[in-house]
Amino acid sequence: MLSDRDIRQLRENLSRVRGQVAAAAQRSGRSPDEVRLIGVTKYVSQEIARELLVAGLTDLGESRPQELWRKADGLTDLTIRWHMIGHLQRNKIRRSLPSISLLHSGDSLRLLEAVAEECVLLERKQAVLIEVNVSGDASKHGFQPTDVADALPRIAAMKSLQVVGLMTMAALEGGADRARRDFAALRGLRDELLSACPERIELRELSMGMSDDFEQAIEEGATMVRVGSALFEGLTDMDGKE
Repeated sequence: MLSDRDIRQLRENLSRVRGQVAAAAQRSGRSPDEVRLIGVTKYVSQEIARELLVAGLTDLGESRPQELWRKADGLTDLTIRWHMIGHLQRNKIRRSLPSISLLHSGDSLRLLEAVAEECVLLERKQAVLIEVNVSGDASKHGFQPTDVADALPRIAAMKSLQVVGLMTMAALEGGADRARRDFAALRGLRDELLSACPERIELRELSMGMSDDFEQAIEEGATMVRVGSALFEGLTDMDGKE
């Protein structure tokens, strides 16, 4: 059970991060309501995730399917929008989809086709983001920026998918300046694609920015930021951390 101190610390962290989100949105000439904060719980216990929900953060993100399953099964008494933010292997699609509100990591045609096929069987639609490897890091998944336009008509034909935007991660090296360039590049790509976007494809969402760079991401147009470690600073009971 979390101590009272850790609960207070978690709520203080959440308040601080929300304040940073609001300030960055205002610097970019937008309302804070235009930016959704997603709490990434992949390194914390189900109990800590529960306290975030109780504190009012109802958007939670997981990057590993097994951890998504475990937490989703254990938190069914609370209202949650689960975001799958990591690579989703095709053999884990069936088990994962019922829990996912938004799939951020639509990183290939092969994966999106498999998700679409499973959605037909489940008689449901799945909201997805197209993941773009803007940084060019070999370790990252995602479409190359130059390939997205050609892929959009094929993705639009997958009627069980609802494409709502793009997602990226900043380069591993280069710090805040490089991150800002990567975020600006995704926004620029989105703006280019809008002029010839197929029907059924919406690009209103930009998911970009994590604990170290979410303020730069918001200033460059992010509508969703995926924040983990900044929410858990100073906690003494990190049971479940990996």
